[in-house]
Amino acid sequence: MTEEKNEKLKMTAYKVRQHIIRMSTNGGCFIGASLSCADILVYLYECFLNINGNNMESGDRDMFFLSKGHDVPALYGTLVETGLLEEERLKNHLQTNDFIYWHPNTKIPGVEFHSGSLGHLLSVAMGAAYDFKLREKKNKVVVLLGDGELNEGSVWEALLVASSLKLDNLIVIVDRNMFQANKETEQLIRLEPLQDKFLTFGCDVKYVYGHDFEELEKALSANKHRSGNPFVIIARTIRGRGLSSIEARADRWFVNFTGEEALMLLEELKTGAKPELTSESLMVR
Repeated sequence: MTEEKNEKLKMTAYKVRQHIIRMSTNGGCFIGASLSCADILVYLYECFLNINGNNMESGDRDMFFLSKGHDVPALYGTLVETGLLEEERLKNHLQTNDFIYWHPNTKIPGVEFHSGSLGHLLSVAMGAAYDFKLREKKNKVVVLLGDGELNEGSVWEALLVASSLKLDNLIVIVDRNMFQANKETEQLIRLEPLQDKFLTFGCDVKYVYGHDFEELEKALSANKHRSGNPFVIIARTIRGRGLSSIEARADRWFVNFTGEEALMLLEELKTGAKPELTSESLMVR
């Protein structure tokens, strides 16, 4: 990856994080997990997925499913920065005049399927990948899961079927930020050794640092030489990435910041200077 490309991706991810912070007021959003997957979404839409404003109705484009639907602010921001969604619509977040709210809605351009209840969209993505296989199409299908979502048995049932059907056009990315809601995953239901689990279920697995665009590029490039197995990327990320004042904090799961606090966070994102945030900003749901 060239330095110029890397810097462009970093700038796009910075803008996506700005959008996420602005959506953390007037009703709030799931900010921590949205910030943790922003870099992954930016790379997918800018460099990997064949999805753009000109091919949304085409049967030859790729498909992306956000299974961890509470992270939709990151998807909204990415869709804006890649030209699939008008930026002005983000001001309608949680308003009754639009469909932009806490979870994805297919009335938003670029959203393939509703999600919110965790554990469902891997099966939907698997069905899409199987359909492409049956019709001998080359489309890629990517689904983003949360690590806490892996507690759902439906995830593992879907992987059993996907590996049996040899769906090597299915790419599963796990946002491994080590938190589920307001608790660390390993304190709630232990997931490790996670890589071994995916291997046992018949998947090829790569482990990457999910905030490094070069690592994401190398991992996704490996899928060009398909082995017949579903491909899983475990992307180690940091909840709240970009805002050191809330990074890796269990209590910054769902937040509802004041307008003033959001401005402080935007400044922190820009300069790295930590603001003092009040406990009233928290909304544990």
